[in-house]
Amino acid sequence: MKKQDLLRMCVQNLLRRKSRTFLTVLGVLIGCCSIVIMVSLGIGMKESQERTLAQMGDLTIITVNAPQNGRGKAKLDEALIKRIKKLDGVEAVTPKQTLEVETAQLIAGAGKRYVADWVTIVGLDTEAMEKMGYQIIEGGISDKSGEVIVGQFLAYSFRDTLRPEGYNMVDRWSGGWDENGKLTNVPPPYLDPIKTPMTLEVVQEGGKKISIPLTASGMTKEDYSKGSETSDGIMISLAEFKKLNEKIQGSKKKPRPYDSVMVKVTDINQVERVENDIKVMGYNTDSMESIRKPMEKEARQKQMMLGGLGAISLFVAALGITNTMIMSISERTREIGIMKSLGCYVGDIRMMFLSEAGAIGLLGGIIGCIISFVASVIINLVSLGLSPDNLLPALLGGPDVSRVSIVPPWLLLFAVVFSVFIGLGSGYYPANKAVAIPALEAIKSE
Repeated sequence: MKKQDLLRMCVQNLLRRKSRTFLTVLGVLIGCCSIVIMVSLGIGMKESQERTLAQMGDLTIITVNAPQNGRGKAKLDEALIKRIKKLDGVEAVTPKQTLEVETAQLIAGAGKRYVADWVTIVGLDTEAMEKMGYQIIEGGISDKSGEVIVGQFLAYSFRDTLRPEGYNMVDRWSGGWDENGKLTNVPPPYLDPIKTPMTLEVVQEGGKKISIPLTASGMTKEDYSKGSETSDGIMISLAEFKKLNEKIQGSKKKPRPYDSVMVKVTDINQVERVENDIKVMGYNTDSMESIRKPMEKEARQKQMMLGGLGAISLFVAALGITNTMIMSISERTREIGIMKSLGCYVGDIRMMFLSEAGAIGLLGGIIGCIISFVASVIINLVSLGLSPDNLLPALLGGPDVSRVSIVPPWLLLFAVVFSVFIGLGSGYYPANKAVAIPALEAIKSE
């Protein structure tokens, strides 16, 4: 029997009992919708968790600390930096060291009008800042002598010495908040640190005051996962930090080990392995992996549970296909006998019934996927707000969009293929039963 004949007979037999075929396809459709929607909710839940973790900090950053707060034998030094850089999966490494002084002031403006009574000064590898995820929102990175990178809101640390106490600082929190939790109507600061030369005044232990001119070459976006210095501090290169520290502390003092080391990993899946390699070296590590892993496991369990609930519906639909095919065989017993007596191959008869069962699964899967995708968009649209502007974010998502339901293309493909296999599996027993009927007995059947 030719393939086109099999296809024609398959369509004719399905249309012969339209109501029964429709109800069977409906069962597959409901099962397919259940699986797709349930799994899409699980994927949306996982993405929401990862977005929440990303807001807490970079998921590919590992912070290395010395054991016993640096009092042990393991130190954060250049030897360790070189060892870490050689590890597979490490993209960038930067040590961090904070300037330790009793008093440090920033002074700016004519006649020393503006004063920041305290400032955090951190030395790090400025060449690795962009790879480490620091966002430069103004200016650029420079390692020239006297040039520094300032935090986004350093300007709000300055007070105006010509104004009375209590009214001499700009409160950046005095503005309102929008629906996304971001500040609005933020008042401007007294000065722009990028355009205003500054002077760092440090008081040494003996009371001697040292003045160091500073120029801001760039400004970083606030990111507390990298450190508070990105908000209201100053960052300089390690070479400049060493010179500054020697000028303040004196060159006779032994250099301190680094306070911490930040390690950037190429991929989130490499974090656990790199972190374990560093722990084997005898150092303490801190990353988002300890939080991400349990949350990922929980999300996976919920996905399996939701997918299992949908699979139950598809299993019920499979029973419906089996029942439909068995009834079809009982009604077409005489037809099967005539086909055998005319010399039709047993394999063709089996293929005819399997193609009908597979077609039911295919139809149910395709229509179910279409309905599931539309339902997913509606769910997202309701969660984001019923507005035409939210239609595209509900479909494609976005960096600031948190969707409840996400239907990736692989899920739709899987649902269709799975539905077809369910149909073929359900029709296998009835097809074998059909070919097992003796030709003479089948012809005698009424």
